[in-house]
Amino acid sequence: MKRTSILPLPVRKALRKLGSDIKEARIRRRLTMGLVAERAGITAVSLSRVERGDGAVSIAIYGKVLFVLGLTDNLYNLADTANDTLGQVLASEQLPKRVRYKKRATNG
Repeated sequence: MKRTSILPLPVRKALRKLGSDIKEARIRRRLTMGLVAERAGITAVSLSRVERGDGAVSIAIYGKVLFVLGLTDNLYNLADTANDTLGQVLASEQLPKRVRYKKRATNG
């Protein structure tokens, strides 16, 4: 039996937006679905699923399509730690209150 997981609503919304943005980028470039699919090495059905924001499509396929559209810079910054505000706050909370140097052993 095939097992499917339910995606949280914010994830589904984000994927739908990503798919919609990819579709708009393709149309702005005046590229057909067939041409983008061919250049990405995928089927037109897979591209259609990407443009709908299907969560079952692998991130590698999304990456191929972004590459074809010249949008791979966006993929590089997807989970950039420089934009991870929560992670930075958590790391700051772990900083020591003061810094102590170890005393050196003296010869003598």
